[in-house]
Amino acid sequence: MTTFGGKVVQTAVDRETTLRSGGQVLVDQLRIQGVRRVFCVPGESYLAVLDALYDSGIEVIVCRQEGGATMMADAYARLTGEVGVVFVTRGPGATNAAPGVHIAEHDSVPIILFIGQVGRSMRGRGAFQEMDFGAVFGSFSKWVAEINDAARLPEMLSRAFHLTQQGRPGPVVLALPEDMLRDETQVADARPATPVPTWPGQSQMADLQRRLDAAARPLAILGGSGWNAEARAAFQRFAERFEMPVATSFRRAMLFDGDHPLYAGEIGIGPNPKLRARIAAADLVLLVGGRMSEMPSQSYQLFGVPQPQQSLVHVHADSDELGRVYHADLPIHASPAAFAAALEGLKPPQPVRWAAAAREARTQYLAWSDVPPPAPAGIDLGKAMLWLREQLPPDAIVANGAGNYAIWPGRFLRFRRFATQLAPTSGSMGYGVPAAVSAAIEFRDRLVVAFAGDGCFLMNGQEFATAVQYQANVIVIVVDNGMYGTIRMHQERHYPGRISATALKNPDFAALARAYGGFGATVRDNAEFEAAFTAARAAACPAILHVLTNPEALTPNLRLAAHQAD
Repeated sequence: MTTFGGKVVQTAVDRETTLRSGGQVLVDQLRIQGVRRVFCVPGESYLAVLDALYDSGIEVIVCRQEGGATMMADAYARLTGEVGVVFVTRGPGATNAAPGVHIAEHDSVPIILFIGQVGRSMRGRGAFQEMDFGAVFGSFSKWVAEINDAARLPEMLSRAFHLTQQGRPGPVVLALPEDMLRDETQVADARPATPVPTWPGQSQMADLQRRLDAAARPLAILGGSGWNAEARAAFQRFAERFEMPVATSFRRAMLFDGDHPLYAGEIGIGPNPKLRARIAAADLVLLVGGRMSEMPSQSYQLFGVPQPQQSLVHVHADSDELGRVYHADLPIHASPAAFAAALEGLKPPQPVRWAAAAREARTQYLAWSDVPPPAPAGIDLGKAMLWLREQLPPDAIVANGAGNYAIWPGRFLRFRRFATQLAPTSGSMGYGVPAAVSAAIEFRDRLVVAFAGDGCFLMNGQEFATAVQYQANVIVIVVDNGMYGTIRMHQERHYPGRISATALKNPDFAALARAYGGFGATVRDNAEFEAAFTAARAAACPAILHVLTNPEALTPNLRLAAHQAD
C-alpha cells in the first residue's frame, strides 16, 4: 500500500508474474491511480471490465444515458480534484457521451472516457456499432487512442492519467476492443500518476511586483480550472493585502468568496455594465487561470485582440494558451495553485492607491446583485433567489445547465466556498441535473440544488432516476416558461414576431418526480416557492420543484414584449 493524493491506494501486485485478463489489468490500474468511483452505462463490449469491477472496491454508478454519465464524471472531477472516470459502450454509447466530453474540453476538466470497441479481427469492416473514435473525438480531446494489446494497458493508462491532469486539464478517450479485454497477460503495473505543476519564475514575480507598484487601477479576474481550496485562500490573502478588487470569469464565481468586501462580481453573459466598464478602464488586469474566451470577454470586445488595451498579466498552466489569443504584457506559465502560493512573497505599495476604487466596485456589485429589477406578474425569480440565498448553507452546492434561467442564480446567489458551483462554460444544456446527482452522491451531508430550464431538464432529466436509485437527495428547480427562452430571445431580436421552433409543451414535472419516487411540488408564486423548497428539504429524498414562470421575463432585465432592456 502507498499514499497518493492524500489517499491510500493499492500498489503493484505480483509484478510480471500474475496472469490477468485485460479487464482485470485495467481495473487494477484504476485502483493504483486512486480511483474511488466510476460512472457508466453498461455495454456488452466491456463486460470483462464490469466483471473486474465487481469485487474491486471501486464504486460503480450506473446511469441512464451516456451523456449524463460523462457529465457526472465531470462534476466529480470538479468537486474533488480527482480524475473523473466513465465507461460507455461503442457506437451510440460513445456518441451519446460526446456532449460531456465537449464540456470537459471547454471547461478544462480532467476526465477519462473508456469506450468499448468491436473486436480487433472485425476492425475496418463496418462491424456492428464500429466507429473511428480518433476521428470522432480527436478535435475536442487531449488524446484519443485504442489499446490493442493488453500488455500495454498499464503504460497507456499511466499516460492518460498524467495527460488529463497536466497543463490545461481536459478529456482523454481510450477505446477498448472487447477481445483485448478478455486476453490474458503478464505485465507489471504502473505507478500512480503524479502531475507536474508549472511554477512562475522569480523574474516573472519580480516583474509582476513592479507592475503592481506602478498601477493605479488594477483588477484581478479568476477563472479556469486547476484551483483548490488552498489556492483560493492564498489568492484571497493576496487580494486583502493589496486591497484589490476581484472579479470571477463566467461561471467561476466559487473562486472567490461572494460575501467578501473585495468581490466585484462575475464577468459573463449579461454582466453588470459597471463591472464591464471597470475592466475596460483598468490599467492592469491580472487574469489567473482563465482563457477569457468569447463569453467572459464579451465576444472578444473587452480586451483588444491580439493586443489588449489594458496591461495584461496572463497566468495559465498551459503554455499553448499564452499568446494564443491575447499577447499579454506579462505571460506567466504556472498553475493557479502554484501562482497563488508564489503571491505570498509580493508586497503592496504603501499606501494602496486604489482602495477607494475597490470599495466602489463592491458597492456596484451589491446594487447589481441585491436589488432585482421589477418583474412581470407571477413568481419574481430575483426575489426568490434572494430568499434562497439566505436559506443555503455556505457549503451548499448549486448546479445548472444552460439557458436564460441560469442568469437569475448566477446574478443573485452568492458562492462563499470552494467546490460549491457546477456550471458549464461551454453552454451545454442538460448539465445541471446529472452534475447535481454526482455531487449529492459524493457529499451526502451537503445541500445540493440544481437549476434547469424546461428544455434543459428534458435533455438529461432521466438522471433523476439515478438520484432516486442512489438516494442522492438533490432538489431540482425546473424553471418552466414553455419555450427555449434563450433562442426565443435571439429570435425576437433578429426575426421579431416570427416564432419558429421555440415553443414547448411540457409535462407536469412535479408529477414526474413523484412517479420516479421523489418529492414534487408545483410553484406559481413566491410564497409557494418558499413553502415548496422548505418541504423539499424536509422530505429528505430527491425532489423537483416545477416553477411556472411568466414567459415575459426573458432575463432579469429583458421583457419579451419590449425586446430591449428595461
